[in-house]
Amino acid sequence: MSFKIAIIGAGSVGFTKKLFTDILCVPEFKDIEFALTDISEHNLQMIKAILDKIVEANKLPTKVTATTDRRKALEGARYVISCVRVGGLEAYADDIRIPLKYGIDQCVGDTICAGGILYGQRNIPVILDFCKDIREVAAPGAKFLNYANPMAMNTWAAIEYGKVDTVGLCHGVQHGAEQIAEVLGAKSLSDLDYICSGINHQTWFVDLRLNGRKIGKDELVAAFEAHPVYSQQEKLRIDVLKRFGVYSTESNGHLSEYLPWYRKRPEEITKWIDMSDWIHGETGGYLRHSTETRNWFETEFPQFLASAEKPIDAAKRSNEHASHILEALETGRIYRGHFNVKNTGVITNLPSDAIIESPGFVDRFGINMVSGITIPEACAATCISSINVQRMSVHAAISGDIDLLKLAVLHDPLVGAVSTPEEVWQMVDEMVVAQARWLPQYADAVPAAKERLANSKVKTREWEGAARRNVRSIEELRVEKAALKQAV
Repeated sequence: MSFKIAIIGAGSVGFTKKLFTDILCVPEFKDIEFALTDISEHNLQMIKAILDKIVEANKLPTKVTATTDRRKALEGARYVISCVRVGGLEAYADDIRIPLKYGIDQCVGDTICAGGILYGQRNIPVILDFCKDIREVAAPGAKFLNYANPMAMNTWAAIEYGKVDTVGLCHGVQHGAEQIAEVLGAKSLSDLDYICSGINHQTWFVDLRLNGRKIGKDELVAAFEAHPVYSQQEKLRIDVLKRFGVYSTESNGHLSEYLPWYRKRPEEITKWIDMSDWIHGETGGYLRHSTETRNWFETEFPQFLASAEKPIDAAKRSNEHASHILEALETGRIYRGHFNVKNTGVITNLPSDAIIESPGFVDRFGINMVSGITIPEACAATCISSINVQRMSVHAAISGDIDLLKLAVLHDPLVGAVSTPEEVWQMVDEMVVAQARWLPQYADAVPAAKERLANSKVKTREWEGAARRNVRSIEELRVEKAALKQAV
């Protein structure tokens, strides 16, 4: 087979390498072309050097190109994969820092909450530019695979306004399933069958079967509480399981910021999180992790390049959906996964215009979703709160209506539990001004926002959050990695 895959935001080096090697695990895909594009020439050249080394080491005919000219990369592409972060770590730091001044403590801040909503405002205009290019220069009927957060908002904009065949992809379901299989003592992940349904990062294991035997709430709670690690790392997630009756796919830290109950009081936050790793609830944890990962890669690039000389091992193919979807579409080998698509009767008790995450099967005819799923009422209520925020956020990003943006932030569950309307109005003004260079749709609103900030009487505070850690130096990271290697 010979076709072209374009990867936008290919400078996300580690993830691009994973997608690349996964796709080349499919025997029929050796002759395809990968067109890498990014706004950073520096990052592009680093990832191209790594992928070229993989091709050379495995004696493959695969073609790899790299360009900062996005349209050139997209020309004739049958598949387009996006893993962009608009504004990079600089804008992301504001997504965490500014809400903290108003008492809003986020672990990740890339899905909803104040940080995720502003992230969507930066991404959506760019996503629509991608869609325009796909319509104009990609292969007819090209499929857009979006890996970028905020997943639901980006996918919503691409489908509703970009008019491109789009699917949103995430790995939260797979990670949750791995945990469940472990606590239940499954011999392998294949022993566990499950149906997850909801919205991205708020998807729920609504049916679980271990070797065909249905697993109920009480058995699952007991299994998690007996686990020596997860009982400490997933305290909030286990509490939600006890109250809702089903387990959430999302990590302890992520889930904590989508709900109005666990992060609204500083003195309560540490009760529900675990500091053994950022993903369990650390304030600004993913920002710290991302910063350290970038610094480490820049410093240790020769090591990454050397590791690319290893042969591709199909047995180590990851559970990221992209390669499996492409394999199913191109070869007809059926793949079952959980995908982010528009809700057209898939989940009966969520709005029809929402982007939902639910099971589907892929073959030559496309992605075929399983329809008619009804999720538990508590799960639906939680999802609908987020969907309403997502809808307003998408409409604000499209229209550049700063008042609608403020209403979206006001209705966010955690923001509403922590901040007053006056604080929300000022916080949004501050975030829009700080990120103006990435928010062209709000250019006309910036001068008035600056004036309001100059005359504001709303008090803020300089606060690092309830559970903040400093970014570690390269030397500190070396010591930690050496200790982990020795322990293994």
